[in-house]
Amino acid sequence: MPAASLAAEAGASASLPADIYFSADIETDGPIPGPYSLLSFALVVAGRQVGGSFSRPTGAEVSFYRELRPISEEFEPEALRINLLDREHLLRVGTDPVVAMTEAAEWVRQQCGPSRPILVAFPLSFDWTWLYWYFVRFSRTGSPFGHSSCFDIKTAFAVKAKRSISEASKSKLPAHLRSDSPHTHNALDDAREQAEVFAKIMEW
Repeated sequence: MPAASLAAEAGASASLPADIYFSADIETDGPIPGPYSLLSFALVVAGRQVGGSFSRPTGAEVSFYRELRPISEEFEPEALRINLLDREHLLRVGTDPVVAMTEAAEWVRQQCGPSRPILVAFPLSFDWTWLYWYFVRFSRTGSPFGHSSCFDIKTAFAVKAKRSISEASKSKLPAHLRSDSPHTHNALDDAREQAEVFAKIMEW
């Protein structure tokens, strides 16, 4: 899919502003940014919305993925056991965070053109905290999502299903809203899986 194809489609409804959604997933070596490091992240274009009309992307998947060099010496072994990333390898060959976050910010802006980028995750809080901190700290152009352009898929499911937040975990999604893709703890795989769940909830 051409880089600005979603933005071009949005231009057909120029009378209304368009939101372009990006499914985000991250893998880290600890609970908070700064003392610990973002090791990998992925962004997958998950759809656009003009007014009350949501549409999935058409054509080939548009995605961004990087593995980063750690920024500190601290890490939690349990986190590495879950994501299976080789921290010692990333210390040698991981992308410099300044390069990775600047490239990611520019990529998001290229996908959107004049439209507004919205970061989505299920749940949002963990991924947003890390990505916002890394964009502000390392990207030469700041965060393409500003300080608040984000959307929590878990909350959307709770509202649509008329459930409490405690009853709206991903494990409690009904079968028709789940993705056919496995959850692998690879950031790109999981961002793809999440993009599918997001689209199904938006279309539900």
